[in-house]
Amino acid sequence: MHWANQRFAPAVFADDARWNGFTATAGYTMRVFLSIGIALFLAFVFQLQSPLSAATTVLIVSNPTVGAMVSKSVWRLIGTLIGAAISVGVMAVFVQSPVLYFAVLSVFVGLACMVATFLRFFRAYAAVLTGYTIVIIAAPAFANPDGIFLSAMSRLSVVATGIVVTACVFMVTSVRKPSTVLHKLGQAFRETVLHARTFHKAESERTTPEALDATVTSTLEKQEQKTQSTNAAFRGFSQPIYDSRSKLLANMTGLTPAIEFAAADDPDMQNRVRNLRLCLSRLTGLIVSYHPYWLTFSAGVEETRAVHLLVAQTLGRILELTENPDWLTNPAPLSTCLHDALKTLEQLARQTTSTTTLAALDNTRDALVQMDLALHDLTSLRPDRTQANIQPYLEWPTALRNGVRGSFIALLAGMLWYVLHWSSGPLLIIYTVAASSLLSTTPSAAKASPMMAAGTFLAIPMGFLCHTLALPRIDGYPLLWLSLCLFLLPGVWLQFHPRYSIGAFGYAVFFTMMLSVNNPIVYDDLTLTNNWMSMVAACALLAIVFRVILPADHRLDAARLVTSLTRSIQKLARTPYGRTEPWVAWEGLQLQKISRLMMRLSFITTNLDRQGYTDAAFASLSLGRLIVRLKWNAAHATLDPQAQTALTNAFNAFAQLRHNPAETASALKQAAMAIRTIPTQETGLSLTRDRTLSCLEQAANIILSVPGFFHDHGPIQQAEDLTRPAIPVSVHPAAR
Repeated sequence: MHWANQRFAPAVFADDARWNGFTATAGYTMRVFLSIGIALFLAFVFQLQSPLSAATTVLIVSNPTVGAMVSKSVWRLIGTLIGAAISVGVMAVFVQSPVLYFAVLSVFVGLACMVATFLRFFRAYAAVLTGYTIVIIAAPAFANPDGIFLSAMSRLSVVATGIVVTACVFMVTSVRKPSTVLHKLGQAFRETVLHARTFHKAESERTTPEALDATVTSTLEKQEQKTQSTNAAFRGFSQPIYDSRSKLLANMTGLTPAIEFAAADDPDMQNRVRNLRLCLSRLTGLIVSYHPYWLTFSAGVEETRAVHLLVAQTLGRILELTENPDWLTNPAPLSTCLHDALKTLEQLARQTTSTTTLAALDNTRDALVQMDLALHDLTSLRPDRTQANIQPYLEWPTALRNGVRGSFIALLAGMLWYVLHWSSGPLLIIYTVAASSLLSTTPSAAKASPMMAAGTFLAIPMGFLCHTLALPRIDGYPLLWLSLCLFLLPGVWLQFHPRYSIGAFGYAVFFTMMLSVNNPIVYDDLTLTNNWMSMVAACALLAIVFRVILPADHRLDAARLVTSLTRSIQKLARTPYGRTEPWVAWEGLQLQKISRLMMRLSFITTNLDRQGYTDAAFASLSLGRLIVRLKWNAAHATLDPQAQTALTNAFNAFAQLRHNPAETASALKQAAMAIRTIPTQETGLSLTRDRTLSCLEQAANIILSVPGFFHDHGPIQQAEDLTRPAIPVSVHPAAR
């Protein structure tokens, strides 16, 4: 009987995960519709100039997470205030010069698009709203410039109405659980430990490099089978090793905004947000440090098996301790376990004479140190102001391109209206400016622009149906509200579907913009048709500007990110010992670049060694860690003057990394050989020398394993050639 129910019931009812997703979406949709009903009713009661803008505000600021909704609302209000001030000022200065007005308007729109590209999360909406609020406020005042101030006040009133209503409805009807974010971070900590244990356990059990891959694959497949009931649809790669890593990184990416939104909703989370950011960055760094290239550094060495066995046992003990539900409030046993393991690793380091074993000891020690620091950041209740701050990465090429797009499309739309004297010209400007500003916050504006245009285009026939079938038969507010909810249902329901989100957002937002709903409603078929034609032209203009006139070059963007990573390594190598920035700050900035690089690589459709570039980017972080370790040895440990000179020469060799990676690797090996020949009698000096040797040898191995990544004429910097297969990054450009 149970089998029959599973067989004939719809999938949404038979699968718990789908049912939970269905109920969550339905609950969110009902809250949005309730907010629209109240906001629109109040806008009519207050007799605001454009009451339907209150519904548009609800659609823009709504978010299933209360913290995200609060943050979005605050920044939307800030952007509206700034945009209103700029709109009044620009109209006052250029009221008699339409051409100059459109030129200045395009400059402000371009600047808003640039800032929106730089800012993170919903702070970008302040810049977005600044851009298109200028146009929305100025549009009604084009015919009567003296009314610009009243237009600004009306816009502020309707936006504030929508924001306040949405905030009240969502805060009353949503169950707020900021502790859920801490639970997810704790689970991420456990998964990171499990990921690390998998590789250390495989290293301790293998006898050959081939056996290593088989052991890791078998372990990861068993883990996947255990979690298949909740993550069955995630698999996107064929290799379990990359599958597991991608799954963890995707989870970390999703936790980044969750921390910010929880902090906006809870004062306790706000006090801990700095520590939680550092914790997440450290965990991400730990995950990427266990990429396959790292495993080749100790290939086939019997002595390292004991090291990895010790670490695997330690991490297994950590996993057992984290099964206690109260481990987040009492992390002392975990920290003690990690510290005991670190002491044992230090003792083993003083007893070994093998640089390969010492390399394995130092690498695992760094991993355990980062794990301990992440544990401290996760469980600490007080903000630690002494820790480094991770600066956001500013991607100037993308920001400049979005700024030029926004400026160009605003100027083009304004001049089209000025030259053609189109009565619906203001609507054309409003849409193009609003859409280009919103697209500036997406990962790829060029890729999202056709979907935004398609969603808006679909709203045109739906608007026609609403005006012809629904609105003429309405004789009261309840029917108006229900009719709007019916037509907005597809856009609201699909807004958080990854495949249709941009199109659904465009449909919902711009559907309300095209409706002529006032109090009382006046029907003018000619005006409505004219407005719809202007929206069709605006959709075409948006796609043409973003995809034809100023298209994105994802290969070039990825190449710039690769070059930026290489330059960061060069800068780290030449920075004086005393001014080297903390490792977590440097690594956090590079992780942001790698995240953007992976996204750009996913957009490239031509032949390219995508997996090789991803692994090489992670290897560059390991290279940076080795440089930091070498600098620490040079600054804090005692080295022979000859060793100091050889180490300085090794750092200077990084100047050739982008032009001749093989020469840099050769210089590192020569420095290691020179230091090896220096006799030492003291045990401390010998240990420092051996650690320096292991770092130099590992750094050389990393560079030689992926020379095409570091070289400024690597595969990604070369012209596209569809006739030849993808060139791996392991091939030196000079060898081709």
